[in-house]
Amino acid sequence: MRSAVGTRENIRIIDSAESGGVKIEVMEYQKLLGSTNTSAAMDLYFMEKQNMRARQVAVYINNDMVTVEPGAMSYFQGNLEMVSGVNAGNALGRLFSGAVTGEAMAQPEYRGTGMLVLEPSFNHFLVLQLDREEIIVDKGMFYCAQGGVTVKAVAQRNISSALAGGEGLFQISLSGSGLVVLECPVPSCEIDIIELNNDVLRVDGNFAVLRSASLQFTVERSAKSLLGSAVSGEGLVNVYRGTGSVWLAPTIKVYSTINTARMMGATSTKGLNMNTSNSR
Repeated sequence: MRSAVGTRENIRIIDSAESGGVKIEVMEYQKLLGSTNTSAAMDLYFMEKQNMRARQVAVYINNDMVTVEPGAMSYFQGNLEMVSGVNAGNALGRLFSGAVTGEAMAQPEYRGTGMLVLEPSFNHFLVLQLDREEIIVDKGMFYCAQGGVTVKAVAQRNISSALAGGEGLFQISLSGSGLVVLECPVPSCEIDIIELNNDVLRVDGNFAVLRSASLQFTVERSAKSLLGSAVSGEGLVNVYRGTGSVWLAPTIKVYSTINTARMMGATSTKGLNMNTSNSR
């Protein structure tokens, strides 16, 4: 089947993977050339210089199936059938799970042979291959998975740790074998993969985007005593124990700091303008 990229020179494939009857391509728009607004054009110029480019995922299905995030479909072509993934046997469970977790009740499934192109995004896409394993990712990261991968919401084992650690009560479990696409706030080059072998990892902040399901997750004081935690200035830390992998994205904190500073600066400037206006 012809690639979704076609002959357009403005789009290039930055990542691809193939497993069984599914091939995935991550496309990147080198420039967005359609703006007719000068202010928007200035924003697009600086976004391009900072590698803030629109990216899009194309999935080529050959007698196979994929599950996608609700609302992610842009268009599809060929002999593909879209089903809701909900039937009489699991409708009640899906409805309860959606009410508790805030996730959509149905995750669309596309079966058959054809091409499925998902919505563009300024976020980054990670393409992974699962081999009879299970990983846990943050809510909002799941984008697409091959039919051999089971996607479900899982509750944190320790409710107090979930709330204190900033991970939330529920995350997404991906288990089985096949290709998975995750939507990530940072590119793969800014992710540190930490391998644990019956070891302990302590993380100051909520920037672990993925972990092996075999790991135990808790939130604990950074020091043995409450006083020691207060003196060190670290307070609580996220702790991962066991054998498996943890994917850390430390630069998330950098971008968060920049965004917060910009928002505070805008608020400060707005207040100054209002004061100036009132003084006239």
